[in-house]
Amino acid sequence: MTVSMLLTAAVALAAGSVAGYLARQSMAKTRLSTAEGQAEKMLKEAEKKAADITLDAKNKAVGILDEAKKETQTKEEDFREQKKRVEKREEQLEKRLEEVDREKQKLLSKADEIRGIQAETERLRGEEIERLERIAKLSREEAEKEIFRAVEEESRDVIASRIAKLEREGEDQVEERALNLMAAVIQKYSRSHVSEFTTTTVAIPSDDIKGKIIGKEGRNIRALEKETGVELIVDDTPESVVISGFDPVRREVARVALEKLISDGRIHPARIEEAVEEARKDIDQKIKEAGEAAAFEAGVAGLHPKLLYILGRLRFRYSYKQNVLLHSLEVSYIAGALASELGANVAVAKKAGLLHDIGKAVDHEIEGTHVNIGIRILEKFNVQKEVIDAMKSHHDEYPQTSVEAAIVTAADIISAGRPGARKETAEKYLKRLEELEALVNSFTAVEKSYAIQAGREVRVFVNPEKTDDLGATKLAREIADRIQNELKYPGEIRVVVMRETRAIEFAR
Repeated sequence: MTVSMLLTAAVALAAGSVAGYLARQSMAKTRLSTAEGQAEKMLKEAEKKAADITLDAKNKAVGILDEAKKETQTKEEDFREQKKRVEKREEQLEKRLEEVDREKQKLLSKADEIRGIQAETERLRGEEIERLERIAKLSREEAEKEIFRAVEEESRDVIASRIAKLEREGEDQVEERALNLMAAVIQKYSRSHVSEFTTTTVAIPSDDIKGKIIGKEGRNIRALEKETGVELIVDDTPESVVISGFDPVRREVARVALEKLISDGRIHPARIEEAVEEARKDIDQKIKEAGEAAAFEAGVAGLHPKLLYILGRLRFRYSYKQNVLLHSLEVSYIAGALASELGANVAVAKKAGLLHDIGKAVDHEIEGTHVNIGIRILEKFNVQKEVIDAMKSHHDEYPQTSVEAAIVTAADIISAGRPGARKETAEKYLKRLEELEALVNSFTAVEKSYAIQAGREVRVFVNPEKTDDLGATKLAREIADRIQNELKYPGEIRVVVMRETRAIEFAR
């Protein structure tokens, strides 16, 4: 029983072991197949992802390559443009270098010529000195002493002649000179004649301002008179300063500058220069506006802006005390009315009437009559030939070739001939002062000059680089001699030559 049980137990144990082995084998196979499936699935997914990534990378690489190609093309184009510019600049530089070389050769040849001329001049000068020494039997030093002695004697003779002239006038001429002086004063004071024509009154807030205008030792008033070319009269007249000068533009510049200085409160030479420069710009603007307003009033359109500016300058120009801009407007109105009545070209007549005296705006700067100057100005700005033909005959310098020309001439005579339109004395007075300034400005060392005191004094500012103090004294004498020999004037003219040296530097 025991043996059978043992056998049974052994068989059962063996059967269980086999069954367990088989079960484990089955489970192992199942697990293996599942792991292989998952691994295969993961492998496929990895391959798909790798393919997607590869495709995306290829697309990005293509895009980057395209952008790189475009950028390369752009840089190549820029490089070609820069290369062209560089080549062009090189060509220009080569041309300029050639021109510089040519100019250098010319200058060198001219320098050789100058050196030759200088050598020849020195040789001739030496020969002349030797010849003069032989003729005069004097040494160079003795000749110099003789020249200085002659100049000294000449100066003594001049002084003596002037003293003799004053003595000859004597007591018998005192009364006559007094009467002439009184007549000149009365003429200047006459409000219907010269005074209101040559002076401008500026109102000031209080008489305390007069001290600032004059400045320490008169430096402010001298600076203002120098910059503007007018004379400032600061007297006992309450709350007013008088600006005197024959040039209306200068008086207007001085008036505007003085009003700016008074309103600002700072009055010193540096500020005066700034105020005068600002005033000149303001006057330029007023001139432009005056020309535009005159053209608008006359109904004349299509004029060049620069021509309008020249027309506006006539606002400050007078002919026989008649304002030339107002006279031109009158002529334009009258010519237009006459042309309308006679059936002529109204537009041509009005434009020719407005522009007939345009040359007077610059006749003190350009040689020639105001008619010829006006013709050149109108031709420069392409004004119609019919207008030029109509305006150029108003003083009978040219024949009248059209009905409009006769109309403009008649209108000019009507405007100028109306009662009270003109005063001949004023025109002669202005002409005399203009001739005086023109004569003084003809000297090379003169920088600018102003006639003041109704022409009884001329102030001359010289270029300090062109003359020294001794030369300024000599220049005053030369100017006085030329005025005495070439101009006609009543009484005496005082010549004041001023030489001023300025040193300017900037602290940065």
